[in-house]
Amino acid sequence: MPTLAERDHAVLWHPYTQMQTAPLPVPIVRGEGSWLIAENGTRYLDGISSWWVNLHGHAHPHIAERVSEQLRTLEHVLFAGFTHPTAVELAEQLLALLPTNQARVFYSDNGSTAVEVALKMVLQYFHNLGQPERRTFLCFQNSYHGDTFGAMAVSSRGAFTQPFWPLLFDVEFLDVPVPGREQEVLKQLDALLARPDVAGFIFEPLVLGTAGMVMYTPEVLDELVRRCHQHGVLCIADEVMTGFGRTGPLFASELLPREQPDIMCFSKGLTGGTLAMGLTTCAAPIYAAFLSDDKMKALFHGHSYTANPVACAAALASLELTRTEACTQQRQRLAAAHAAFRQEIEGLPGIRQVRHQGTILAVEYDPGEGTSYFSRLRDAFYQLAIDNHVVLRPLGNVVYLLPPYCTTNEELELLYAVLRQMRALVLDFLPAPTLPEYLHD
Repeated sequence: MPTLAERDHAVLWHPYTQMQTAPLPVPIVRGEGSWLIAENGTRYLDGISSWWVNLHGHAHPHIAERVSEQLRTLEHVLFAGFTHPTAVELAEQLLALLPTNQARVFYSDNGSTAVEVALKMVLQYFHNLGQPERRTFLCFQNSYHGDTFGAMAVSSRGAFTQPFWPLLFDVEFLDVPVPGREQEVLKQLDALLARPDVAGFIFEPLVLGTAGMVMYTPEVLDELVRRCHQHGVLCIADEVMTGFGRTGPLFASELLPREQPDIMCFSKGLTGGTLAMGLTTCAAPIYAAFLSDDKMKALFHGHSYTANPVACAAALASLELTRTEACTQQRQRLAAAHAAFRQEIEGLPGIRQVRHQGTILAVEYDPGEGTSYFSRLRDAFYQLAIDNHVVLRPLGNVVYLLPPYCTTNEELELLYAVLRQMRALVLDFLPAPTLPEYLHD
């Protein structure tokens, strides 16, 4: 009988994967807390929350129960001309937690579509106001906002988007205002804001995820947003990765001292990693620009599974867990452990930089060369993690941790041990970590 991985290889096409040369995928059959259990019983510690989605641990009983209950009540209803309790309740609860200017919720299916909705809101907002010439977006170099066409257009031009460059609309890129470059980037922004065609500024607040967890301060983001608002430019906070506690508070935008985004995008942790879902929120003046006796001023966007009741139920259950004092303490514990590990390794040979914000830790190794996403070093890092029963996805020479909040101190130490061994891979002298006995069922 063929294995699960062999059956997969015969019929499936995986994301971001060169299928001709990739090894067989790891066949996972069960999840339990921070662990993924393979077909042969081997346990893998999920150090990246399965692509940043899982907040509270795999197969969480509270979320599973709410999903099961909803499935026995209402699995789906179209959301054009109809509504249902979980969609209303989720919107009510989120708006009560978001920055005070957020007034409306638009549901979609994932992070890319949440961004697409935001971009269309901005463009049609100005169109409805009689300013169709305002259609240029500003975004950061090395940013990533998704893989649909609008989301690709406002993302960095790189290897992943190169085949589609001729089809992407033009944007203007700002350098990331990392510490020491703030004034330079503010000058870049001022020059662009002098143009009459700028419509929106989209950003990953405080942390650029796919860029290698590149981080910048709330203070400079606040100033960027302030200057945009002075010129009537709408600001979109892409909180697909940073939302629901990853950076410390529930939302990274909470850390802005004075300004608030006009539009916010969410997915990933929205349902605690249970079901695919996205949503976009906006301020009241944006929503008001679509209200008219003219039906052509409506927002023409939708998905078959918009506001799916089961996904909304999962999101409500995850949000309930996220708002508990126990979850707050978990996030604080993770942040403290990351800070201590950062202090341990920062400045050591082989370490270029260590970045930390909330539950996110990124180690940028210094191999001298071979730092691209497709480098052999990246592949060696990935295999080293798998060999140590840890799931990580290195970004070239940057390896990050973004574990579920339930990850224990003992489990964190296994993750840190692998990061130490990765430094040994660069320097070729540190011993491998000793694996604990609980790695097998």
